[in-house]
Amino acid sequence: MSKQTYKVCFCFRRRFRLAATEAPPTIKSLFDQYSDNGIMTADHLQRFLVQVQKQEKATLEDAQAIMHSTAHIFHRKGFNLETFFKYLFGDSNPPLSPDRSVHHDMTAPLSHYFIFTGHNSYLTGNQLSSDCSDTPIIQALERGVRVIELDIWPNTNKDDVHVLHGRTLTTPVELIKCLKSIKNHAFSVSEYPVVITLEDHLTTDLQAKVAKMVTETFGDMLFAPDTESLGEFPSPESLKRRIIISTKPPKEYLKSKEANPKGNGSQRENDASVEAWGGEIPSFKSRSTAESKDDLDDLDEEEEDLQDDTVAPEYRNLIAIQAGKGKGGLDDWLKVDPDKVRRLSLSEQELEKAAKTHGPQIVRFTQRNILRVYPKGIRFDSSNYNPLIGWMHGAQMVAFNMQGYGRSLWVMQGMFRANGGCGYVKKPEILMRNGPNDIVFDPRATLPVKMTLKVTVYMGEGWYYDFSHTHFDAYSPPDFYTRVGIAGVPADSIMKRTKAIEDSWIPSWNEEFVFPLTVPELALLRIEVHEYDMSEKDDFGGQTCLPITELCKGIRAVPLYSQKGDKYKSVKLLMHFDMV
Repeated sequence: MSKQTYKVCFCFRRRFRLAATEAPPTIKSLFDQYSDNGIMTADHLQRFLVQVQKQEKATLEDAQAIMHSTAHIFHRKGFNLETFFKYLFGDSNPPLSPDRSVHHDMTAPLSHYFIFTGHNSYLTGNQLSSDCSDTPIIQALERGVRVIELDIWPNTNKDDVHVLHGRTLTTPVELIKCLKSIKNHAFSVSEYPVVITLEDHLTTDLQAKVAKMVTETFGDMLFAPDTESLGEFPSPESLKRRIIISTKPPKEYLKSKEANPKGNGSQRENDASVEAWGGEIPSFKSRSTAESKDDLDDLDEEEEDLQDDTVAPEYRNLIAIQAGKGKGGLDDWLKVDPDKVRRLSLSEQELEKAAKTHGPQIVRFTQRNILRVYPKGIRFDSSNYNPLIGWMHGAQMVAFNMQGYGRSLWVMQGMFRANGGCGYVKKPEILMRNGPNDIVFDPRATLPVKMTLKVTVYMGEGWYYDFSHTHFDAYSPPDFYTRVGIAGVPADSIMKRTKAIEDSWIPSWNEEFVFPLTVPELALLRIEVHEYDMSEKDDFGGQTCLPITELCKGIRAVPLYSQKGDKYKSVKLLMHFDMV
């Protein structure tokens, strides 16, 4: 790795010297401060952990354990500068607590948690013509998703049940195949309950068939309440390794002719200026009239309930989390019944509109009830929206198209890295205040700064090993820069960037950024690396999103992920975090 050659034309080649990874000046200075005669002993390391890494409870035994766990780079008397730097930049020094186990209180009702939620979980690609399959369902469950959505329709002969996106060109998959895959993979990464939300388009006899399928497939795993409606949701802890069915009380199946795909196909292709990895996360600003008009074409997922005699009773008995808007307008939808809890579904644009006039009322509703938010119908490309619009109003099920990728999905994945990646994140106390003297959280209110996050980006490495040498630039090594910012409430959301470092596989930036936060409980740190290209769009070099409430202070090695959320083998950044 000493030199690298790039072909510029048939007769000319450019040769670049490849520098070795070297500790930044700050790391060298810290090593000098916490070592004697070029050696950092376990005593020195313990002081470093307490004073720099802010691990106040770190003991001498902890320091010795670190040295033993890094024996492959460990000098027999302790760390020298090189091995200390390798430890800091290694896998044993992550930005989130290395103890990845569940640590939130899991004994509160389900309504007290944000839940990792999928939308049209069976689609392999776009919303109009992609295949339906159990494969994306399995992939979602293995990423920790806890809510799976299935649209169920009669097959051509009206004697069996298929899963497909209705009134589109998507090819169906059998319901029983999806149910079996859910059973086999539901708890592969998390023991906490999986909710299956059904969008039902069935006749009464097929509802009975579904009830039999569900009961026989899941058996004792299925949670069926003793009463028709719950007075309070059970806790995730009490529902470990259980399957929960959620849908609106079934409506009569309406026969329909072969229809054109939803929408008019007039959605504009992504503008050329929008990066291939997805445009910037939408702000909370008012949308255009044209967008609002397009939204009117969306199909409402919550229609009026019908009488009991149109419903197979064994099907109705499966529904543990009942959903439905009922009659009336927004005020009626958001009424809190002291004797009964339910699930309400709103499209992203319905929530945006409601939030302008009913913000605190939505927050109050979500303290006892579940709010599900789903993408607007014109997102044919399986893109997503800003999840913070849901989270800052207490919405538990912010439903996302997991089969795509883009910045909004990166934020979603970042949120659910919290709490051991179990798919349930306890909502912050500010969203749960409901005492007689409490003021319900208003997402539109201007609040004072509660915490200041300081982020230093030292350097990065690993692209040389994970990418071909001409991946970023055919004629020279890459010119990397880093974008750092906050996804949170509007007052906290911002992105900043470092300078670009020219012709280097191991860029060293050494830049600090300061982020004042008014609601740190809902804030996530966004990190992206790009390669500057003067003539074309900048190339993607990695990303991650980290919940600030679980961020470790001090110097940390931050692994980066691909556009689809897969962790790179080698690519990472060396950063410093401090919260004051």
